[in-house]
Amino acid sequence: MKSDVTSRQFPTNPEEWEAIIAEAPGEDRPPTPEEEAAWSRGVVVKEGGYPAVRAALAEKRRWRGAQKAPRKVSTTLRLPPEVLAYFKATGPGWQTRIGEALKEWIKAHPPA
Repeated sequence: MKSDVTSRQFPTNPEEWEAIIAEAPGEDRPPTPEEEAAWSRGVVVKEGGYPAVRAALAEKRRWRGAQKAPRKVSTTLRLPPEVLAYFKATGPGWQTRIGEALKEWIKAHPPA
């Protein structure tokens, strides 16, 4: 859902405020599922300003934490354009498929 909030002008008179209040969900209109989802991600901070909001949001976020053991190594590899085009054409996961192809090659060609 794309928000149109940035395209609206700030209300300048009481009538505009009343129109906005009338559109807001309340007892006469339950919130839509999109509104419900948006509000469920929010936090309530009564005092403390911006730093308190940042702290509350950081506390709410789920952090995966540090990786216990690196599973892959970042490197730069120069490949012929046709090899890169072939693997990219296979869609998402092409880097993993290159790694699998290299593992198969290693199994077929053990070091002497």
